[in-house]
Amino acid sequence: TVDGQHHYLLLCTDVWYGNPKNLGNTDGIIILTLDTRAHRVMLTSIIRDALVARTNEEGKEGIGRINYVAKTTGPEHLCQVISQHLNIKLEKYIIFDFDKIQKIIDARGGVDITLDSSEVEYLRRYAIRRGTTPALSRPGLYHFEGHPAVIYMRIRKASGHGDFMRTQRVRNVLSAMADDCRSITYDEAKELVNVIVENNVMTNMNLEEMLEAMDYAYGLKDCTIEELRIPKEEDASPISYAGMSVQEINWAGCREDLAYYLQNSFLVIDDEDE
Repeated sequence: TVDGQHHYLLLCTDVWYGNPKNLGNTDGIIILTLDTRAHRVMLTSIIRDALVARTNEEGKEGIGRINYVAKTTGPEHLCQVISQHLNIKLEKYIIFDFDKIQKIIDARGGVDITLDSSEVEYLRRYAIRRGTTPALSRPGLYHFEGHPAVIYMRIRKASGHGDFMRTQRVRNVLSAMADDCRSITYDEAKELVNVIVENNVMTNMNLEEMLEAMDYAYGLKDCTIEELRIPKEEDASPISYAGMSVQEINWAGCREDLAYYLQNSFLVIDDEDE
């Protein structure tokens, strides 16, 4: 545990309407880090098809895809798996589905997203005819309502790089929402907490803990949003395992990357203090 850093696991199930008693695969996996000492906000995404060591439903040790863990053995176990693989203390989680995500985006009035030509072509093929301003036509900046924003986050077969690029799109939306919140008032921040409380599939955070996280975030609202993807492309090898296409991960390299990412700011703080 690094002093002043608070980690929260944000998950999204691969369904429009999630059921806490029968979770879908958690294809969206983001660690939100609020660093109140070094004044940083960090988003770390983890690809959905990474192989991890985990305990299965029968209680036996084995390996499997990371996006199956919460579904089969619960989100608390996923927190433990990620903590052990990345060497951080991760205990708090919030799970959303696509419907909840779009409602949260709409509650903030939408989000601005810059599209490239292949993303525009994909979304037009997906019959996105409403919900963007202006209407989709060419590469550029668009204002998205919640529903098309969710479709954008789910794009995998556009711009190349598959799931690696999809995790970037999720971070793009979260960063844009964070940018929108830079001018938020304290009362508006509390209202956003209420929206999140009303629009999640399940969480182990109570209202007091959510308000505490809001206080951390509110104090950091002027920070630049920093991003990291786990793993880097050179730390992932596509293989077939148990009949599935998965990524074998160099977790030692990922731990080094995350440790440097999280702790580098403390070296800066220490230098400034001197």
